[in-house]
Amino acid sequence: MTAGELDLKPLSARSVVLSVLLGIHPPELAVRYLVRLAAEFRITEPALRVALTRMTAAGDLARTGSTYRLTERLLTRQRRQDDAIRTSTRDWHGEWEIVVVTALGRPAGDRAELRASLAQLRLAELREGVWTRPANLVRPLPTDLGVRSFTGRPDTDAIELATTLWDLPGWAARAHTLMDQFRATDSNATRFTIAAAIVRHLLADPVLPAPLLPPDWPADALRDLYARYQTELMALADTVTSS
Repeated sequence: MTAGELDLKPLSARSVVLSVLLGIHPPELAVRYLVRLAAEFRITEPALRVALTRMTAAGDLARTGSTYRLTERLLTRQRRQDDAIRTSTRDWHGEWEIVVVTALGRPAGDRAELRASLAQLRLAELREGVWTRPANLVRPLPTDLGVRSFTGRPDTDAIELATTLWDLPGWAARAHTLMDQFRATDSNATRFTIAAAIVRHLLADPVLPAPLLPPDWPADALRDLYARYQTELMALADTVTSS
């Protein structure tokens, strides 16, 4: 995979604000600091202020005086992002989660939302209405999905099943390309854009048990790289707010 194939999204004022606030704790900054941070990424003050107004109107941000913070909806996204960096797993003994969709007759939009929710839980669709994955994650299933869940063992080879459900070589190739391109630049704007792509890629990591993964699986290295960048981003925010 080449750099051109990464298809990185261009920076916008909205993406800068979201990425900065999603990456710091607590996720709030005064507008004057956001203006100065945005300047690091070539975003003008008028463009930033328009984005802040629109994001507040859309319910992405809440404003108290001159300080903007993430709303609860975006705090949920931040928790998902944090979980993508620090996944909680348990010892795996060969069992798989089996999730069966039981609610019938849903509108198309609801079905699409359910599929997205199950994918976010790192489940893969074995067939329509049946989702599965190795039972190695420490996380509950939401109770409002309209599904039934079980555990069991496949009657086929677990490695073969995993490679059928996930494109592991494709995920690994993109992870290596993201790391190579991140390390190859010292541009704040470019590193920021690649870091956002790294988060999206980590959210798609199936987090499989080690016995089911190809050799030299790059997920831990990608997480470490992003964690170091997150520290840099927080230090940059601290530098801006203290200057």
